[in-house]
Amino acid sequence: MVLADDASVQSLNGGLKSATTITEDMFMQPMRRIAIAALAGAALVAGPAYAADTTPPVTPTTPGVTTPTPAPQSFYTELSNRTTFTRWAYTNLDIKVRKSPASKAKAIGKLHFNTEDGPPEIYLALRMYTDAKGNQWVQTQLPGRPNGRSGWVPREGLGEFHLIHTQLVVNRKTLRATLYKNGKAIFKAPVGVGKGSTPTPAGQFWIREKLKGFGPVYGPLAFGTGAYSDKLTDWPGGGVIGVHGTNEPNLVPGRPSHGCVRMHNKDILHLARLMKPGTPLLIL
Repeated sequence: MVLADDASVQSLNGGLKSATTITEDMFMQPMRRIAIAALAGAALVAGPAYAADTTPPVTPTTPGVTTPTPAPQSFYTELSNRTTFTRWAYTNLDIKVRKSPASKAKAIGKLHFNTEDGPPEIYLALRMYTDAKGNQWVQTQLPGRPNGRSGWVPREGLGEFHLIHTQLVVNRKTLRATLYKNGKAIFKAPVGVGKGSTPTPAGQFWIREKLKGFGPVYGPLAFGTGAYSDKLTDWPGGGVIGVHGTNEPNLVPGRPSHGCVRMHNKDILHLARLMKPGTPLLIL
C-alpha cells in the first residue's frame, strides 16, 4: 500500500509536472508568435519606404529655382525646290542684295521694280533665314551677268509669295523642251538653241515675263528669262535669253539661234497656256 501510494504520489507529481510543462508550452507558443510578429512589424516600420520598390524617391526641387529657357536659335526654311514647288514675289523696295543674310554683308546687286522690257520684275524666293532675334531674310536669284548670282534681302523687300508647281527643262543635247507639273511631264516639244559661237547658257534660271508684239521673227509671243548671253552683251536689254516662236520652223530642231530657245509657233502658244511667269527654268 505504501509502495503503491508512493508510486501514486510520484505518478501524480509527475503528472502535475507534465501538466505544468504542457500549460507553460501552450502559453509560451502564442507569446513567441506575438513577439515574432511584433519584431516583423517593427522591421517594416523601421525599413526604407521604397524597400518593395527599387526606384528611389524623387528629390524635391528647391523652392524658387526654375529651369532656364533655352536661348532662341537661328534657322533656315526651304521656300522652293525649283521642281515641284517654287515661290516667287514682286519687289516692294529697290534695296541692295547682300552676299549673306546680314545688313553689313557685302552688296552684290540691287532689286528693281521692272524688267528691261517693262513688266514687273519677278524674284524667286529660295530660302528664308530667321536669326535669333526673329529677323527674316530671303535668298533670291538675280537676273543679269554673271548668270546664277544669288543673294539675300530682308523679308520686307519682297511682296506676297506666289506658289507654283511647274518647271521648264530645255535639253541642248536632245533639242527638246519639257514642261513638268508636280514632277510629271505635261508638255514636250522640239527646240532650236544657240549655235556654237553664241551658245545658249546652261544653268538654273526662271521665266520672268511674257511678251507679245515683237513681229514674226519671234513668233506670236516670247518669254523673257533670267538667263543672259555670255557673248552678246551689247544687245538691247543686255542680251536676255528668250523662249519664243519663229518664222523659220524648218530650223527647229537645230542650233540656229543667237542663244535664245526657239519653238514652232503652235508649240509656244500651247506652252503659254500651261506655263506662267515665275516658273523655274533648267537649261541642260
